[in-house]
Amino acid sequence: MSLKILLVNPWIYDFAAVNLWSMPLGLFEVSKFLSRYDTSLQVIDCMDSYQKKEFGIGRYQKKIVQKPESLKSVPRRFGRYGISVDEFYKRLSRADSPDIIFITSIMSYWYPGVQKAIELVRKIHRDTTIILGGIYATLWYEHALRNSGADIVYKGNINEDISTVFEAIGFHLEKLQAFEEKFEYDALFDYPFAPVITSKGCPFNCSYCASRILNKEFTQYPLTEIINNITNSTLKGIRDFAFYDDALLFKSDTHIKPLLREIIDRKLNIRFHCPNGLHARFIDDETAYLMKKSGFVTIRLSLETVNRERQKNTGGKVNSEDLANAILCLKKYGFTKKQIGVYLMYGLPGQNLREVEDGISFIKSLGVKINLTEFSPIPGTQCWNELIENGVINENIDPLLTNNTVFAYLFSGYKPEDIEKIKLDVKEYNSL
Repeated sequence: MSLKILLVNPWIYDFAAVNLWSMPLGLFEVSKFLSRYDTSLQVIDCMDSYQKKEFGIGRYQKKIVQKPESLKSVPRRFGRYGISVDEFYKRLSRADSPDIIFITSIMSYWYPGVQKAIELVRKIHRDTTIILGGIYATLWYEHALRNSGADIVYKGNINEDISTVFEAIGFHLEKLQAFEEKFEYDALFDYPFAPVITSKGCPFNCSYCASRILNKEFTQYPLTEIINNITNSTLKGIRDFAFYDDALLFKSDTHIKPLLREIIDRKLNIRFHCPNGLHARFIDDETAYLMKKSGFVTIRLSLETVNRERQKNTGGKVNSEDLANAILCLKKYGFTKKQIGVYLMYGLPGQNLREVEDGISFIKSLGVKINLTEFSPIPGTQCWNELIENGVINENIDPLLTNNTVFAYLFSGYKPEDIEKIKLDVKEYNSL
């Protein structure tokens, strides 16, 4: 008999949340892996509740909830985003009684959503083993062990080692004899857009980023598999596709360029979106042309700072000249201010507001949108270690306090009114 497994994508608990082509990729990878075995998979997606707008993005439903004690000093309303608790119970009651329950986790400071999901699942399936995986489980393993309520916390990417976990709790994974690697996201998930993942990991090692911690090796996937997945999704009516790569344009001559040429040749009427920041240094004239011709409509470029020394110290993946040249190429082929956004970070260790203001002025001069992003410290990164060494935070900090909004408010050294002034300036500029 097939092993019955329930997969749960928990709620977001935060001050704000919008679906910008977000989907539970961790659960998708788990589903893809487990489909090789004799398993019956079911999904409860707590985030499957948002008002869909242009290109499949939109705002999640929000329920105001009491702020955790550690966030009481933050003068903003705290919310649970996603389906209602009643709807969760309905979906849970409809699910065939599972043998094992997998719960994923994304942002570490969203762990209250993990706790809530586990609490409610326990009320219905008291004796069923709950396995927690994902980013929070990996980066904050000890915290998750102590606080999540899961029976097992699985660290890292899912692989054959999971068989050992199953054996330890009395289950055996039986590999399918005639398995064919054709599992697709829409077998379990219902989204108006499709993910495109052409690689895993990142060849760079930026001081603020966890990519190299989560994936030690950088791997680019075969192009034939990628283009076939895109084509199959279009046959099901999907038109919007979001790239999730950390380094989409790396080695472009043998990767993204031939991929886009094939998409153009197949005359696929689709739209591409890049919510993850692209490496500007890899955008040349040909890349910009292929991006326009193949259907890119949402482009985000990574800059983070205009301070040349900080650009080098944070990883050296981009400089201001790279960005300016990339934007010139993109605009040459018709990309507009509305379509091009540049990520600019504030709250980095040692970064003052003048540096942020200089970055805003520079991006304005390029005539593209500004995407302000608050720095959030991640365990194991260079920035995290620097903050520990300088006594700004301690290793036992509550992950809730690493929330990007909260961290900038409490630890950046900026006055809240100065942050709001900068945000208002950027908002007004972007609306022009």
